[in-house]
Amino acid sequence: MRDLFKNCIILLLFASLTIHGQTSPFFNTKTKIRTMTQRWELDTTATRSTFLVTPYKPIYILPARWSSAPNDQPISGNQKPEYVVAAGTNYNNIEAKFQLSFKTKVLQGILWGHGDLWMAYTQVSHWQLYNNNLSRPFREINYQPEIILNFPVRFNLFGFKARMVGVSFNHESNGKSNPFSRSWNRIIFHAGLERKNWSVYARPWLRIRSEKDDNPDIAKYTGRADLTVIYTKNGSVLSLIGSHNFDFTTKVRGHLNFCWSYPIKGNLKGFLQITHGYGETLIDYNNKQTTLGLGVSLIEWL
Repeated sequence: MRDLFKNCIILLLFASLTIHGQTSPFFNTKTKIRTMTQRWELDTTATRSTFLVTPYKPIYILPARWSSAPNDQPISGNQKPEYVVAAGTNYNNIEAKFQLSFKTKVLQGILWGHGDLWMAYTQVSHWQLYNNNLSRPFREINYQPEIILNFPVRFNLFGFKARMVGVSFNHESNGKSNPFSRSWNRIIFHAGLERKNWSVYARPWLRIRSEKDDNPDIAKYTGRADLTVIYTKNGSVLSLIGSHNFDFTTKVRGHLNFCWSYPIKGNLKGFLQITHGYGETLIDYNNKQTTLGLGVSLIEWL
């Protein structure tokens, strides 16, 4: 069922891209999306048509990403024998990483004329590009389709202007079989706020339990909510994403992701990424590490 859901969203987004072709903001160099209102089409001046592929999360390529603790022998919180990895794999601590992410609006003006329904897809790939001994395999690919219901709002909060609220269904999996299978489904609530050069996204979520659970303890490590803070100035985009498990009785865990996109020349932008904690990927959900990556940015948050 989860594979069917993921494949349907991918096909729908691909069809949208094919139909609209060069009119999409992905191909139109004159399109400059710089605000949350424009990115999510939150007022009449920013509204476009449906089934038009637009940016979602950042798109970047890191030819070099270093890890302080490569996960050579992943462990699952599921104690069944089929989840036990018999032997480790000699992964390099330097690999390539890239992220693709896009969305399309499938319905607009629903629920009393205020809501928009989006479908989105994000894919993050970790490639052992420099590991000749293992024939340069893809170590981990995470697939993340979503259905997002979004509503524009207008009110002030702590000096910021609230722009949107909504809820989404999020599926994330790595497409592998046991003992390396990892996946989870979530209902994610979100709110977006702006203030001058600052944008903030808050996302608490509820995990949907399943009978077959690849990683029953994933929320204890990767968190139960995250906060994204974005600052833009002079062509640079800085972002910090922090997740937290809110487990103050046992052990506090989570993940930090800092990114800096900076102009180099023309449309070419460099990209620096530093992460620390648990859950950079699904297979690493309970593996604590620090990573550093350097590459190029193709699409930013804003």
